[in-house]
Amino acid sequence: MNRFQFVEDHKDAYGVKRLCEVVEVARSSFYAWLDSAGRRAAKATDDAVLAARIRVLQDPAQGGDRAYGAPRITADLNDGVPVAERVNHKRVARVMREHRLAGIRLRRRVKTTIPDQSGRKFPDLIGRDFSIGEPNRRYVGDITYLPIADGSNLYLATCIDLGSRKLAGWQVADHMRTELVEDALRAAARDRGSLAGALFHSDHGSVYTSKAYATLCEQLKVTQSMGTVGTSADNSLAESVNAALKRELLEGASAFPDQATAYRAVFRWANRYNTRRRHSAIGNISPNAYEAARSATLAEAA
Repeated sequence: MNRFQFVEDHKDAYGVKRLCEVVEVARSSFYAWLDSAGRRAAKATDDAVLAARIRVLQDPAQGGDRAYGAPRITADLNDGVPVAERVNHKRVARVMREHRLAGIRLRRRVKTTIPDQSGRKFPDLIGRDFSIGEPNRRYVGDITYLPIADGSNLYLATCIDLGSRKLAGWQVADHMRTELVEDALRAAARDRGSLAGALFHSDHGSVYTSKAYATLCEQLKVTQSMGTVGTSADNSLAESVNAALKRELLEGASAFPDQATAYRAVFRWANRYNTRRRHSAIGNISPNAYEAARSATLAEAA
């Protein structure tokens, strides 16, 4: 309990002087605290209003995102707002903490990387450089599981553009065969029109080291790159996207109710990820907005 509040609550029984001595606060400080009661009440009201706005931004039913933390919430609150009226990110973090509005988190439980010692090996051409830049030049990908209530799993393969953070290609299936990652890469090729000259970085999972996948990369004129065996940091961006998807879709639940629900949820999430979800690496805007702004800038420069 606040010591000043303790003195206020018991002053009629024991007196201000005695209580201040017991809780070791100056009487002048206690009276200053009393004088600021109006300001504290106004602040509490303002914080409650801000918390209500944050709840809307975190409510999926209203187009919000339960996984959004203080940085993205601050960006949403300040979007299109005059500088003088913007809210400080430290205040947003404090209000979210006090009102228990922290973004949800999820832990990984199922192993989806199965190394194949006999598979083809490729050098690491990324070197943990996940910086943004020109789109359609460097991609990363990974596989993650989607738990189903009946005990089964679906599996999601991704193909993410490092330049803009766009989820250019993805595929969901009930298996982890090579066709899963092949379909994700083909989806990216359809989205981009061509992947010729691009680089694709992955871990050493057997599907990525397979001859079939290497053949597809050669057909699409894609150069393969792989991180060190057993080092997740070498493909951390792809893994963070997978973690974000499950965190934001499951919202703490243990599984999707059924496979059809899981597939529909991933479809909606992927669309939102590219068109609306804010990404800190690209200035807290969506990948599509980033690519559109970059294209406009290049056109003006030309």
